[in-house]
Amino acid sequence: MQKSVVLKDRYDLPISTSSPQAAERFQEGVDLLLTQNFGPEEKLQQSIEADEGFALAHADLAYTWMLRTQMAEAKESIKRAQDLTAGVTRREAQHIECIAQFVAGNSLQSLVLIREQLAEFPRDALMSRLAQRHFMQGCGGAGVANFPEELFAMLTGLEPHYGEDWSFLGQYAFAHHETGRLDKAYQLATRSLELCPTNAIACHSVTHVFFERGDAIGGGDFLGDWLTTFDRRATYHIHLSWHQALFELALGRYRQAVDLYETEIRPSVVAKSAGSLADSASLMWRMQIYAGVTPSVPWEEVRAQAAPAADKPGPAFRDAHAALAFAAAGDDEALGRMMDGLREIAHKGNACAEQVTLPLVQGIHAFAQADYPQAVRLIEPVVGQLARLGGSHAQREVFEDTLLEAYLRAEEFDKAEAMLQSRLKKRASVRDTFWLGRAQASNGQVEEAGSSLKQAAQGWRNGDAGSAEMNSLNRLAGIIG
Repeated sequence: MQKSVVLKDRYDLPISTSSPQAAERFQEGVDLLLTQNFGPEEKLQQSIEADEGFALAHADLAYTWMLRTQMAEAKESIKRAQDLTAGVTRREAQHIECIAQFVAGNSLQSLVLIREQLAEFPRDALMSRLAQRHFMQGCGGAGVANFPEELFAMLTGLEPHYGEDWSFLGQYAFAHHETGRLDKAYQLATRSLELCPTNAIACHSVTHVFFERGDAIGGGDFLGDWLTTFDRRATYHIHLSWHQALFELALGRYRQAVDLYETEIRPSVVAKSAGSLADSASLMWRMQIYAGVTPSVPWEEVRAQAAPAADKPGPAFRDAHAALAFAAAGDDEALGRMMDGLREIAHKGNACAEQVTLPLVQGIHAFAQADYPQAVRLIEPVVGQLARLGGSHAQREVFEDTLLEAYLRAEEFDKAEAMLQSRLKKRASVRDTFWLGRAQASNGQVEEAGSSLKQAAQGWRNGDAGSAEMNSLNRLAGIIG
């Protein structure tokens, strides 16, 4: 029986329900999804309670379960949506199929269908968000090798259809800062926050702009203030707390970074953190390589998060972060199984595994084994291809930092200095300045090293005076006079 389409969503797209309450709860749930706030599943379930036959609500609930890595619930919801597609609009049917392919793990097919959907229905906002998720999976999944520019191109094509929609502005801001368009990214994101102050996606982009400009003080102040009003139950609270911890580390404040990890990120403490491997592993790894000592918090629970990658490697972004967890935890058996799996899929023609993931993982293993020349040999050719991993530049920078520290420990000081000078031309960084001083001192550039170390000490004047990294700075400054 043909359903009567009498209502529309916020984007003026017809939705197949005759219940105003179902439509209202549905839109509230979608908006919570688009802002990455807490509770979209509750609103979507309320929509379904008002109209059990509302197929689109079931499908978007499946999308929500996928974000929470609750696979059984996602499969149940998408099956119910597919069972209810008789009589829905063409747009809704295609929307449901895009999510069905996502739930089934067919990311490539899902992305193909989403591109077709957005060409026909450009204001299907949740589809543009799912497309971005696919783009950022990395080249082992549905990810696009040059995804920052691809994402920018896709959203630029959609821009005429959205005007000053707060959701689109926040997403478009991300595409701008990931392609180096920082001023425009900041403008778009702040406008999105003016229109919707609870939009965590826009907050995220403002945070990235501060990060890319090297303004840890400004970024920490902005994000710290914004987080006071953001529901801690939201999964995205973990990732934003990770960004806050990076600002603390940039300022040499280890205690604050560890406190954030312990209360807002640590897997055993934050029950909602099932999908937070990248946040946990990269923050812990940074603290370890920056300070040269193992953090006081255990690696075991992060290693447990990474465990699936040992049995079935594939998505490059996940696998690279799993390697950090396995290597730091000393789990050579899991790391070996993952490398064997990557060799197997590389042999079968997976270019991403062969060219990017496997050498990077091997390099991380070499670093953990203190074989720094080998780490350099393996990671150096990959560092220019890191965008193929997916994720954001802020997330991928941990692998650049690993190469830099490997250069210094392998006594390849000229390479370290060249890389650091290039980074410092793009933005200020106290840690890069300290590392530059280390390279200059080791190369006998006493005057230059003294200047760099003095500048770093000034930048960390409010850092943890007793941290291992600060002690290293002070020792080196004392040696060169």
